[in-house]
Order: sequence, then structure tokens, then C-alpha cells
Amino acid sequence: MTELHLWLRHEARTTERRTPVVPDDARRLVENGVALTVEDSPQRVFPIEEYEAAGCRVAPAGSWVSAPRDAVVLGLKELPGEPAELTHRHVFFGHAYKGQPQAAGLLRRFAAGGGALFDLEYLVDDSGRRLAAFGFWAGYLGAALAVLQHRGRLRAPLTPTTKEALDETLKPAADDAGFTGLVIGALGRSGRGARTAFATAGADPTCWDLAETRDLDRRALLEHDVMVNAVLATSPVPPFLREQDLDTADRRLRTLCDVTCDVGSPLNVLPVYDETTDWDEPVRRLREHPPLDLIAIDNLPSLLPLESSADFSAALLPHLLDFGVTGPWGRCLDRFRQACREHGLDNGEIHDH
Repeated sequence: MTELHLWLRHEARTTERRTPVVPDDARRLVENGVALTVEDSPQRVFPIEEYEAAGCRVAPAGSWVSAPRDAVVLGLKELPGEPAELTHRHVFFGHAYKGQPQAAGLLRRFAAGGGALFDLEYLVDDSGRRLAAFGFWAGYLGAALAVLQHRGRLRAPLTPTTKEALDETLKPAADDAGFTGLVIGALGRSGRGARTAFATAGADPTCWDLAETRDLDRRALLEHDVMVNAVLATSPVPPFLREQDLDTADRRLRTLCDVTCDVGSPLNVLPVYDETTDWDEPVRRLREHPPLDLIAIDNLPSLLPLESSADFSAALLPHLLDFGVTGPWGRCLDRFRQACREHGLDNGEIHDH
């Protein structure tokens, strides 16, 4: 059996502090016969020395482009724009299967180079449940930022922190006014995280899931002060908010956080904005009278990089030890090939490794 060679890349996005494999789990991979190369990264929350001590090889940032062809390149967020041809198998969140604006270009790069995308969003069990996800921490941070903004205590630019420090800022102060919160998608991972953050902030939110969104009561939605959308849509549904809803004179909703950030996708349930926010400018004012503020940051868990990386790495580890083209990884590969066909790309251009 050929030795598995994983190549943990540096993240091109400057605000990405997380990693899909923490040093303790890197050691377990090495001890189980996996060759693990780790690129040096000035922003990764874990220093490169911890990976070296775990038995990993070290490579310069961005050197995955010249990695051996059989290496599996592992990351989290988007790839840089070059090279134009992707020859490796890549494991990361590609965001390329829901009609996103960049989807066709990314898939063409894989087809041109004969590589393949194993999208972590589609690493699922037999019932379709995600096997490794950042959802809890995305929901937790989404609700936390929304509460802080609503209370006038959110400070920009955002910087990574720890859960202990964040929870201190979330605790209600004596002069904080009460507010009503709503979590949509409350039964999923992200929804559970959002509910936990609301509880830390001293709030008991209204919780909606499939039953409530199937026959959505928009008037009831607009009667909440703070809303967090944690829905992962897999098929088109009527939008939860429309432009005309924002102009309702008696709208109580003042702070909206979209954890899902499906902007640009036909599956977007909040088509009231066309661009995400970021760490430098986390809030965008959608309406002035009455005011409505939007938070839509697509890498929320990176604000708690230690906690979120450790949880994700622990969930991913057993599947990396069993990496292949069957089981969950086979489902990832099948979904990639399906997406290529949907974009008119010749499946024959995608080579097996």
C-alpha cells in the first residue's frame, strides 16, 4: 500500500488563523505511518515548531504547487488564484457546488490539471450528516457578535480571542436593556452554538427550524430585535427576508447575523445583501430608518482559532487515517465529478491518482 502523503498548506487568506490538523493530531498521523508535510505559516495559531516536534516535515508557505503529484493538499479556505491548472487532490471547503460566482472557474482549474476536490462540506456519513464541521463555533460567534453589536459593544477591527475572554464580554451588564433573539436553524450545529452564546449573554432566544420555516411567519420574524440565520440550505426555499420586509414601518429587527453566508448562491435565504462583511468592517448598515445592521462574516470560527481548530481536527483525524476513494471520501469525489459534469467539464479530464 502506498504511503499517504498529506501536505498541510498555509492559508492564503490573511485573517485565517485556523488549521484542519492541530499538532497533537499531526503526531497521531505520523505515528500511524502518514507522511505529513506542513507549510510554515506566520498566521496559523499553532507555531511550526510544534509540528516539527510531532515529526512533520516543514516546507515554505505556498510550496504545495510543486509538491509531489501524489500528495494530498489539505487546507480550509479558498486557494490563491494561481496556478491555473490544479494537478493535486485537494481537501478544503471549495464552496463550488451551489452556483457561487467563483464555482465554474475553480472547477475548470481542477479539470485542466487533472486534480480533484474533496470538499469538506460534503464529507458525510451514510445519512448525509457532516463528519467534521466548524458549525458550532460559527453559530456561537455569529450570535456573540450580533449581541455585542446590538448592545453597542462590538469593536472593529475584530481580532482572534479565546472563549473565556469572549464570554466575559458577553455577560450582561447591569445597564443592558433586554432584547428578543431569534435563531433560525436552531437544531443544527450552528444553531446549537448560537443558542449557547445567547444563553451566555443572558437571553433565551426563539428557536425555529424546519417546521417553522416551512410556513414562515415573516411578521413574527420581524418582531425580534436580533436574528441569527444558521440554516444550511441544500435546495431552494422561499427567502426568509426580502427587500420589502426591511422597509416595513413597524419592523423591530435591528441586528441580523447571517452565519451561513450563501451570498451569490440561488440557495441564499437572505437575498437582502450582495457582499459579505469582514474583520475590518464587520457590520454593514442595511437600513437607516429604523436602523438595521448586518453581520455576514464567512470565517467566523477563525476568531476562536484554538478551540475551533481542536474540535475540527479531532473529528477529521479518523477520516484522514482512512483516506481513500471509497466511503465518505468516495462520496466527496462523486460530488466533485457531478459538479464538473453540471458545468460541462469532461469528466474524462479528471485523472485518478
